[in-house]
Amino acid sequence: MNTDPAIDPAGDEPRHDAVARAIALLVERRDDPPDLATLAAEAGLHPHHFQRVFSRWVGISPKRFAQYLRLDHARRLLSAPTSLLDAALDTGLSGPSRLHDLFVTCEAMTPGDWKARGVGLVIRWGLQSSPFGRCIVGTTDRGVCWFSFVKGDEAAAVTEFAGEWPGAELLRDQAATAAVVARMFAPLAAATADNPPLPVLLRGTNFQVKVWEALLSIPPGRVASYGDVAAAIGRPTASRAVGGAVGSNPVSVLIPCHRVIRASGILHTYRWGSSKKQALLAWEAGLTDAAAA
Repeated sequence: MNTDPAIDPAGDEPRHDAVARAIALLVERRDDPPDLATLAAEAGLHPHHFQRVFSRWVGISPKRFAQYLRLDHARRLLSAPTSLLDAALDTGLSGPSRLHDLFVTCEAMTPGDWKARGVGLVIRWGLQSSPFGRCIVGTTDRGVCWFSFVKGDEAAAVTEFAGEWPGAELLRDQAATAAVVARMFAPLAAATADNPPLPVLLRGTNFQVKVWEALLSIPPGRVASYGDVAAAIGRPTASRAVGGAVGSNPVSVLIPCHRVIRASGILHTYRWGSSKKQALLAWEAGLTDAAAA
């Protein structure tokens, strides 16, 4: 019988809060990574159990994750002589196995629905934990319509979400939104009949939707500049407008706005901080390399 109170007998249960605390510490100390015992203490787990929990829910070990944080990975990828569309083709979008967000299918609202701001729509929402911190999720019968991390006060995050959908019927549903988060942050996914694409319902202008769809062409583990995205949608001089559309993405992570960086390779503005952006990029780089191996 296990007598260690720090080890949860239900070891396969999500420990997202614990993992999120460890990831935050790894990002904070990326130039001098803490050892396993320190990370485990931050997570409130026994070191052996922490190693297993982290690897299960992140997909790579804490040590490997730290290595991707320390490498100048984003800048190196950005300098690779591969266009957005070429990169998408290189990943084999029709292949039998792809990382989680390549399972996204998008439906854009009609102009009438866009103006109605949710009238006649039922949105099930919930506050959840993820390996990268607290988040708020909104989902409909037509797809996920909202995902954002919580920055600071949870009540403010709920108010922001509700303000985007004033005409909708909002129903709190922790079970439905927990299932969405579980699929979003699953380390790997395979295309099967039991795992169909995760639909996303987009509410935006035609230009915004075009930008958001282009972001899906940036494979996990890769990055693109704002100029790359502008060129990909046939608007090479619209980098500033592309930046505005990227920043207004209502379904973060699924629509991977974190993969867009400055042409200099600098990880700058991200709604929830550059540290969160760096953590997401390191996670995807580790998963991509692990899948390739």
